[in-house]
Amino acid sequence: MDRIKITDVRVNPGDSGFLIDDGKTAILYDTGFGFTGFAMAEKIKQVLGDRRLDYIFLTHSHYDHALGSAYILRHYSDAKVVAGRYAAEIFKRQGAIAVMQDLDRKCAQRCGVEYGEFLGNELRVDITADDGDIIEAGDMCFRVLYLPGHTRCSIGYYCEEHALMLSSETIGVYDGEKLIVPSFLVSYNDSLRSIDKVLSLKIENLLAPHLGLLSKEQTMFFLSSCKQSAKSAAGSIADMIKSGTNDNDIIREFKNTYWRGYIKDIYPEDAIDLNTSIMITLIRKELA
Repeated sequence: MDRIKITDVRVNPGDSGFLIDDGKTAILYDTGFGFTGFAMAEKIKQVLGDRRLDYIFLTHSHYDHALGSAYILRHYSDAKVVAGRYAAEIFKRQGAIAVMQDLDRKCAQRCGVEYGEFLGNELRVDITADDGDIIEAGDMCFRVLYLPGHTRCSIGYYCEEHALMLSSETIGVYDGEKLIVPSFLVSYNDSLRSIDKVLSLKIENLLAPHLGLLSKEQTMFFLSSCKQSAKSAAGSIADMIKSGTNDNDIIREFKNTYWRGYIKDIYPEDAIDLNTSIMITLIRKELA
């Protein structure tokens, strides 16, 4: 990792965008919200100066990870956007774009930011990635990992040379201390399989969505705890379902456990309410 510099270029809480640069090739890992996209582009320019942005690696199609790419491409039009095949299909759906716009506008309002031009219809994917594909980004080489569970389009990127994992929310949302929030929105069982896929790799450096590059100690804790965190959350939800606890009370218990500290800063309450309700539905189908 001596040759690679990772810079946090996030703008607002809940954003996700990190610049990976080896001095020759620059990669933006996720791009954050649409309403912060132009500001993120300015932060990238402060780092790169007159150099170009070569690649944008998207982990999935959610608006807080992917929408900013349309804005950043106005400044760096030659950057190659990499995303999973399913994400590329989602970007073609007008219904999905409308949902992104609505969520992006609401988030901007919560942050006290005036909402400007919406560029969701300019979302694009230049390199459609499948599981096992190799992305050669200058001297850096990344293997694509299909990691469904958070979404059907979730992927991660692994650089074996540097034992570097660009992670996905499927593996969990980490607060940097002792809390890992499970986020399986399409399949709990797929999430466990995705976690196992990541755990089979030699990982010494991990870049976590919404958080950044972990220390060695944080990496060890995260990798040793993420699967148990998912299993614990799913088991707790299943037990409450079996005991007849109503959904609102299950959501309240989930939030009491996971919605605190740093997680509360980056995770809007309406989002965790919605996501937890989706997880409850999944657990009813897959466990309870």
